[in-house]
Amino acid sequence: MKLGFIGMGNMAQALANGFLAAGALAAKDIRAYAPNQQKLAANAKKIGFLPVGTAAEAVADADFVFMACKPAQIAQVITDLGDALAGKAIVSVALGWDLARYEAVLPQGARVQFVMPNTPAAVSEGVFLFEAATTLLADEFDALRALFGKIGTVIMLTSAQMGIGGAIAGCGPAFVDMMIEAFADAGVRYGLTREQALVMTSQMVLGAAKLQLVTGKHPGELKDAVCSPGGSTIRGVAALEEAGFRANCISAITAIMEKK
Repeated sequence: MKLGFIGMGNMAQALANGFLAAGALAAKDIRAYAPNQQKLAANAKKIGFLPVGTAAEAVADADFVFMACKPAQIAQVITDLGDALAGKAIVSVALGWDLARYEAVLPQGARVQFVMPNTPAAVSEGVFLFEAATTLLADEFDALRALFGKIGTVIMLTSAQMGIGGAIAGCGPAFVDMMIEAFADAGVRYGLTREQALVMTSQMVLGAAKLQLVTGKHPGELKDAVCSPGGSTIRGVAALEEAGFRANCISAITAIMEKK
């Protein structure tokens, strides 16, 4: 399977790094184009994909064309490539560019799958939201889903659900990073080294998340299991509730959705 990336920003780098690190693809299978050739070459050396000088080169023999440039640039990219996209299978990882939007501008025969990824793809822990509406052929869809499945979890959503899904899975890592940073700051305040605080906090988050996924238990049940009567954890829970922790988490997602 050969991939052609148009754009190689943070999200595209995470995907390329994930595919290569997981052994899902070889370096020769990923070509990428970006206007800043110097930066592209540096990222290629770091990650291992093949940089090319034009978008047409990236698209030429690709089984899947990954539209990973900025959303505002996509219409011009499609115009510039013209018939080079005819008959191609396109994977859109750009916010707001769903199937309906592509169908209005693509050349005849081009097929589309809208995917909302997130940056933990780089370490094979990504969440990939696949829009249920797709024009990929059945074998193309199966191959693409299997590819993403090697570096994370694939979740099918309706077109109407892609916005909220992207807000949680796409923006959520930044919010979790803020929480990790805050707990690490508290650790440093009370005598831990920065490295100790970050390692234990990040592993704690990873372990808590895995425990919920593996057991399938409601997070509230898992929280209650740690809260002894009059104990340290319940005092911390009460402090978070007084500060509006859960309400603020909901507000963060609301702020994203209402902006749309």
